[in-house]
Amino acid sequence: MKIKTIIVSVLVLAALSVVAFLARRPAPPPSSDARIDQSLVDRAAVEKTVKLRFSDAGKKIELVRQSDGTWRVPSYYDLPADFGKLSGFIGTLTDAKLQRLVTSNPERIARLEFKDTKIELLDAADKAVVTLTLGKNAETGGGRFVRFGDENKAYLANLNAWLDTEAKNWANAELLSLKADDIAKIEIPFAEGGPISVSRAKKDDAWTADKTPAGQKVKAEKVSALLGSIGTIRFSETTATDDASIGPAKANLRTFKVTTFDNKTVTVALGRKPEEKKLKPVAPSADGKTGPAALGSVADLAKKDDKKDPTQPGAEKKDDKPLAPEFETIPAGPVFAFVTHSDGAAPINALMQKRAYQIAEFSFTGLPQKADELFEAAAPPAPAPTLEAKK
Repeated sequence: MKIKTIIVSVLVLAALSVVAFLARRPAPPPSSDARIDQSLVDRAAVEKTVKLRFSDAGKKIELVRQSDGTWRVPSYYDLPADFGKLSGFIGTLTDAKLQRLVTSNPERIARLEFKDTKIELLDAADKAVVTLTLGKNAETGGGRFVRFGDENKAYLANLNAWLDTEAKNWANAELLSLKADDIAKIEIPFAEGGPISVSRAKKDDAWTADKTPAGQKVKAEKVSALLGSIGTIRFSETTATDDASIGPAKANLRTFKVTTFDNKTVTVALGRKPEEKKLKPVAPSADGKTGPAALGSVADLAKKDDKKDPTQPGAEKKDDKPLAPEFETIPAGPVFAFVTHSDGAAPINALMQKRAYQIAEFSFTGLPQKADELFEAAAPPAPAPTLEAKK
């Protein structure tokens, strides 16, 4: 009994000693590295940045800020940059925090796979404001290993950034963005019957047309859908302005004219090379002859006909059904958009000089093809009041 009492007493004293140690244990010394718990890239560095450069797997991208505050992608025909995508990328860098200093040991740093994945923020003099080299992702707990410049220090940051090194993906694909409330008139082309003009005096007024059939009215939903298609245009690909597919597209244009309430005109021409059906060439004969020669000589043809003559012994039944010609279908070409703004200073005019722009096929095929698609039955007029109703 005494032994059990002693054991219990020893265990209680041991537990009390652990509690006392933990309570009196000094706090860990604060980190001597001032970067810990700070943003990976601070806002002050971003404000100084005139050029953003990043590279990965041997590919490099540069985005350059212009004097008017906009950004461009020099490596993709100097087109305007997608500011939303750029802002999101910068936000990823400023939101990320440095969680801890991992190591200053060169051998350990080498194992963290710092290669050519790099982000550089440069100032107007092309000097680095911030240079980050990214290592591998942390295996536990998330985050990514980073280094500043050539320092022999590796940090862990809660960074989750993907470096998109396709230059086209950084270009702003939006060529035109017209607000529906700003549109006063639309001229819509049709192959049959010519163009139809749909207009309104004020943004809240109903649409009316210059060729409205009797008993019908303009279908407002159809006009809204049309404005969505030709008022907001984004490219999916670009080609040189002298590309071979441009000529056939321009020869098959549908040209829409949009007029705003402030009397500016935007012309949107959409076109593509149409689908073609071509007669398939005659297959070569066994002896390699092609074209008419593949059919053989007149004597050969006579022999073939004799075999099909039912009056000849052992002849096959003559088939009078003519052979149907075989055709091959050549698909329609890509859809191109050609936009002109009446304001000579509008950015779209300059963009049209740089490249030819392909758009999604449905933006073209979804447009109204016939005039009657624009109209619907109008409500019958209210009956005139009767004499009794007047009393």
